[in-house]
Amino acid sequence: MLGICPLALHSQTYSVSGFVKDTGGTPLPYANILLLNADSVRVNGTSSDESGYFSIDGIAPDLYLFQPQYFGYSARPVPVEVRSDLRLGALILSEDAEQLDEVVVTRKRPVIERQADRVVFKVENTVLSSGSTWDILRNAPGVIAGPESLEVRGQPATIYLNGRKVQLGQDEVLELLRGLSGDMILSVEVIPLPPASFEASDGPVLNIRTRQNILPGYKGSVRGEYTQAVFPKYSLGTSQFFKTEKFGLLASYSIAPRKELKVSDSYINFIDAGNAVFANWETRMDRITRSQAQQGNLILDFTPSDRDELNLTANLLYSPDQEHAYTLGTEMRNGQGSPDSTLVTRSVLDEDRLNASVELNYRRSLGEKGASLKANAHYTYYELDRVQEGNSRYFDPSGAFLRDFFFATDADQQIDIYTGQLDLDVPIGKGNLETGVRGSFIESRNAIDYLDVNMEPPFDIAVTDRFSYDEEVYAAYASLYQEWSAWSLRLGLRAEQTQVRARSETLDEINNQDYLEWFPTLYLGRALGEKHSMALTYNRRLTRPNYQDLNPFRFFLNENDYNEGNPNLVPNFSHNFNLNLSLDNTYFIDLYYRDNGRYISTLSFQDNENQTLLQIKQNTLGSISYGLDFTVSKALLDWWQVYAYNSLFYEEETLLAVLSEQETYTNRVSGYYGYLNNSLTLSGDGTLTGDVSLLYLSGFLHGSFKRSETIALSAGLRQSLWQGRASLSLVAEDLLGRANATYTSRYANQDNAFYSRPETRFIRLGFTYNFGNYRLQSRRADLRNTERDRIVED
Repeated sequence: MLGICPLALHSQTYSVSGFVKDTGGTPLPYANILLLNADSVRVNGTSSDESGYFSIDGIAPDLYLFQPQYFGYSARPVPVEVRSDLRLGALILSEDAEQLDEVVVTRKRPVIERQADRVVFKVENTVLSSGSTWDILRNAPGVIAGPESLEVRGQPATIYLNGRKVQLGQDEVLELLRGLSGDMILSVEVIPLPPASFEASDGPVLNIRTRQNILPGYKGSVRGEYTQAVFPKYSLGTSQFFKTEKFGLLASYSIAPRKELKVSDSYINFIDAGNAVFANWETRMDRITRSQAQQGNLILDFTPSDRDELNLTANLLYSPDQEHAYTLGTEMRNGQGSPDSTLVTRSVLDEDRLNASVELNYRRSLGEKGASLKANAHYTYYELDRVQEGNSRYFDPSGAFLRDFFFATDADQQIDIYTGQLDLDVPIGKGNLETGVRGSFIESRNAIDYLDVNMEPPFDIAVTDRFSYDEEVYAAYASLYQEWSAWSLRLGLRAEQTQVRARSETLDEINNQDYLEWFPTLYLGRALGEKHSMALTYNRRLTRPNYQDLNPFRFFLNENDYNEGNPNLVPNFSHNFNLNLSLDNTYFIDLYYRDNGRYISTLSFQDNENQTLLQIKQNTLGSISYGLDFTVSKALLDWWQVYAYNSLFYEEETLLAVLSEQETYTNRVSGYYGYLNNSLTLSGDGTLTGDVSLLYLSGFLHGSFKRSETIALSAGLRQSLWQGRASLSLVAEDLLGRANATYTSRYANQDNAFYSRPETRFIRLGFTYNFGNYRLQSRRADLRNTERDRIVED
């Protein structure tokens, strides 16, 4: 009995509760309370609630230290002997002025950091973060932004979010980036040549890193933006962060009702067999888009032990009742320039889109220091319903009605994507070995009904179609990194087995593909002293067609101008080389060469006999790119940071000249790309910052088109308020009104061009208010995934 009693006393536990307050008696919500033993080793802990109250249960009898923590405050540990349930008074924390000066970051400007295989663009708490993620990416070094696309060195960029591939179509990616607030972004990694751990189908990668709490506690924000362009727009959003010792939560929601105008001017010169222009069509298109895209993101983290981490990520993008109203006016003239007739087309395209994804990640730290095992499972569901109705009315030169034409289409698309991945990372010597396997499975079902009234080409009731696409990809990779003396080496090899089954019921076409391909990567670097280095990089990559590009369905502007999918597209393979020289960790010189292979490009073909214009994706016969880049990032003064990116380049594509007498045509361009960013600290306390950037592009290729010169000048201000509690921003973009390009396709018997002007010129006012323990430090999320970016709409 005497032997049992001490055991019973030792097994009894108690609870201790109390409040956390500052020196003025104000409760401190979401403060951390650590329970330490007499040797200051942590035993337990918790966080206070909104009223500053806390309670810790299950405390064995002993002498303890209670250590309260709150960002920007300090306190001595409080010794407490626990022999029964206790209710403490208040644990008092005093404001730590030095700590506040260190962590309330108000004097930040964009920072560019050059790493072995990427450039890191850090934007947290800068003027750029007051806008959307799209605004940040358009200003990232080396990124060429079109009206609806992002490119790096002439190749479409693949978007990653926290190391996971964004599996969305082009339109959905744009909505995601425009709806994701910039104040959630820590940095953007520009990776021109991704290593073997990335998908072989990834081109240049833009990896967006978001912020998460590293200390237990809660913080949140609400934000609003008002944009004045041709039409006013606004967006509202909120982000919530909460973390305990084992659980973490990030939730965000945004809604962005928008009314947008896009104006395009285009022409077609129809050419006869004698190479003379016999007809000229000039068209003006006004497109007004109304949308109410909503976006929700949820990230849950659970750390059951020091070695195990679980993560659940869910994303929802919902865009109901999106309406595109098109008005096209076409003047038709004969070869002598005399009016022949006019054509007025009005059409409405209604769309409902839903994209939902869920992902589960597990990470296990293994016994060997630094070794880890990661597992990933992902599912995406995408649905699109699209209905188009339009009519065209023809008039003679005097304005008298001649005839009309009515058309309608009803299309829907459903895509299911399943992926699974397993990765092992093991330290070896002065480096590591990464290896993994992955499988992805895609099912795409598409249907379209053409409901034309007049039964005139190219409207053919036989074009009503059902198109199915199934793809399976099995991959394995290994990547070894080692350092010795002044050298560093990374060798990687990836193998991918692909099986594709595509079928068009109406066209009775079946496209089956089954191939195994190998994708090597190489990085060889050498340090040239403490501040200089050089590196050689090589990889082989794959570009698969987007699902929509394979879909043979048509989208009409009018009965003479339409886009069409190409079920006969095949993947293309590229070889990419880059030689880099880094001087003083400030000046960077890159010499690159890329054999793009049978690059998938957007081509325009005019049918001079039937007077129609078709835009279609097609494999080129060959494509090469090379250039010289020079980059500098330097503080000219304490308050003035300059970043300059300069590129001299050459681009060439050889295409099959469909509808022309000559068999092939080579489109080529030499040019210059320049980007200059000035980050300014405009007040002594660093609370007012500014940003001025200038982008110049002499011209570029876009399939069979040549893109004209563009200049984009933007400026912004950001004022931090109330010790970082809030911020106010003002941004003006495209101040010169020259950010949009003219695209011209002119060779053999082809002569057409267009000049599109979306609302790139605007002024945006933004306000963000932070609440909770908003001074909590942040860390990068560390996540990854794949195929949804190949969902592309017209």
